[in-house]
Amino acid sequence: MKRYLIRLFSSLLLISLVVMVVLDKLPAPFVQEFEHWLYDARVRFTAPGGQDERIVVVAIDEMSLSAEGQFPWTRDKLADMVTELYEYGVQVIGFDVVFPERDMSHDLEMLQDLGSEDPAFLSRLEGYAPLLDRDHLFGAALGQGPSVMAYYFITDERNAFQIGELPLPAFDFDQSMAQRMFLPRAEGYTSNVPEIMEGSWAAGFISNPLIDADGIVRRTPLLHIYGNAAYESLALSMAATVLNDIALPVFVDAPLMMEGYPPLEAVEIGGRRIPLDAQGAVLVPYRGGAGSFEYVSATDVINGQVPNPELLDGAIAIIGATAPGLQDLRSTPFGSIYPGVEIHANVLAGILDDNFRWQPAYTKGAEVLAVLVFGLIIALVLPALSAIMATVMLLLMITAAGWLNLYLWDAQMHVLPLASTLIAVFGVYMLNMIFGYFFESRSRSHMNDLFGQYVPPDLVSEMAHDPTHYSMESEKRDLSVLFTDIRGFTTLSENLDADELSQLLNRFLTPMTQVVHETHGTIDKYMGDCIMAFWGAPVHDTRHAHNAVAAGLGMLRGLEKLNMELWKDGHPELAIGVGVNTGTMSVGNMGSRFRRAYTVLGDAVNLGSRLEGLTKAYGVDFIVSSFTVDEAPEFVYREIDRVRVKGKLLPVIIYEVVGEHGMVDDEELARLKQWDQFLKLYRGQHWKAAERVLSSLREQDPERVLYDLYATRIVEFVENPPGKDWDGVYTHESK
Repeated sequence: MKRYLIRLFSSLLLISLVVMVVLDKLPAPFVQEFEHWLYDARVRFTAPGGQDERIVVVAIDEMSLSAEGQFPWTRDKLADMVTELYEYGVQVIGFDVVFPERDMSHDLEMLQDLGSEDPAFLSRLEGYAPLLDRDHLFGAALGQGPSVMAYYFITDERNAFQIGELPLPAFDFDQSMAQRMFLPRAEGYTSNVPEIMEGSWAAGFISNPLIDADGIVRRTPLLHIYGNAAYESLALSMAATVLNDIALPVFVDAPLMMEGYPPLEAVEIGGRRIPLDAQGAVLVPYRGGAGSFEYVSATDVINGQVPNPELLDGAIAIIGATAPGLQDLRSTPFGSIYPGVEIHANVLAGILDDNFRWQPAYTKGAEVLAVLVFGLIIALVLPALSAIMATVMLLLMITAAGWLNLYLWDAQMHVLPLASTLIAVFGVYMLNMIFGYFFESRSRSHMNDLFGQYVPPDLVSEMAHDPTHYSMESEKRDLSVLFTDIRGFTTLSENLDADELSQLLNRFLTPMTQVVHETHGTIDKYMGDCIMAFWGAPVHDTRHAHNAVAAGLGMLRGLEKLNMELWKDGHPELAIGVGVNTGTMSVGNMGSRFRRAYTVLGDAVNLGSRLEGLTKAYGVDFIVSSFTVDEAPEFVYREIDRVRVKGKLLPVIIYEVVGEHGMVDDEELARLKQWDQFLKLYRGQHWKAAERVLSSLREQDPERVLYDLYATRIVEFVENPPGKDWDGVYTHESK
């Protein structure tokens, strides 16, 4: 629980830091950079692609500059281009170019100088002057149809010039409302000469594209404040012209109740509601990369040589520079070379389609909520999971956050920042993984220090996951204990030198220990040629009796393989006896202050040792007690005897382990039934009948010591009957 709380507290601290970053209380530029990358990826992934044929870009491109000369061109040439566009049938013309200076007609000045002394000539020249005034010609051409000009707003007080003529504002504010607006505020402007503004139908600003810190244009303002009035952008002004409507402000219902909340949240035009952020801007609804709109070259228009004139019929024409030398290229989510005129075209198309994603002023609150919800869920759950399940949980949370974000993006057109949520979720995951790595490494090291010499590595790893449940303090538990040793080892050792004896013990103890580890047992100690092991501690094991019996059978099988190797090497074969008992034992770190060991003690342990010793007396390899048989019924047993071992008053029934159910052949099962019949006759003191059954068994297996032992007992009991109160128990006087 302590480990869980430490992880949870650390995760909550991390989530708090992320929330502070979201609320701009803590600087973390990488979060915004990551968010920009995610936003751009979503824009590219969901962009519809293709071309919008409603809008055509009349490009002042390299070909036009080569054919018509350096830009800006003379206004009479621009007038010819406008006239040609109307003749091609364009619906509205918009200029992404500003004309703040007059186009001085040197021809008119020269004629005026020549006729300065001829009043009649000057009088006649005055009638022709408008035909030579290029600004007037350009303005007159614009007046042939719907046209929208561009101008700049200046936000720097040091350069607050007022050049040219402004159009009428979209709408006015009272002074108090204007002061509460967060829209960009202009200190001056640069517009077109009066003749051009008088000829055009409307105008819109093209300044302040709201370039992000990484240089990419993702937003652009639709409104600017100058004085106490709001002015339209070029795209909004062109949309109003196309829709033959005016833009109206949409205010929040109760702005006075929300201090600091932007009062203007949208504009309505032509039945469309265009959402605005606090700065009166929209997210540019990019259709795709550069070339999302049809292009015609300006020189082809001027000369009436457009190769596909049907493109212009009924289209909206935006005239803008695309030549690299004119420096009207922007960085967008689709690349670093993107014509600025196409940004206006994308915004215009978005207005006409009523297709804008938005980030309302309460988006920060929604972002904080997302961080808290996803962060708290993973913070509460991860400390209780394994590394694999924690990774699965991480993937589920990232998928859920991504799905929610894309649902809001597509279905609700709401841009909810995703980076902070992903950072919180992944940060909590990494915190738990790092904590788990160091904690579990330390726990594994601690567990290995305590139990490494007793239990296999996989159990040490399991114990390290929850070390509070494992200690070396002594306690009472139901366990199973196993003893095994090599028969005749003393005689065998006399014929081997020290090195040979050491090698032989290593070859014996290694596979026997491996069997103990494979069955999740604990090595208690090696006593010369004897192995003592137990099951059920330090890791709890409800199948400790089964695993102990399985280990005994595994040792016998392993010995067969070892004996084949020894025979090939010219060494004598080994024989072992195995004894297993199950019962309540004391387990823990026991000993003196000089030396201690993790071991088991108790009567049940002593009985296990006695059972191993009885294997020699009964001529069997593996003996278990009735207590073990009761706990591990999955095996086939042969009841051997009812005995009272040395030092014990109460008798115990002992069994030979024959094998696993389903692994014993029919002949052996038939002999077991005969043996059970013999024991009933034997304990009922029917000596003659018992002897007949035993004789049959001895004929089938004449080498079995057990049969010889009982044949001897029957002879003794015939001569010296045990009495009517005999309980069938045999008392062993030796260990």
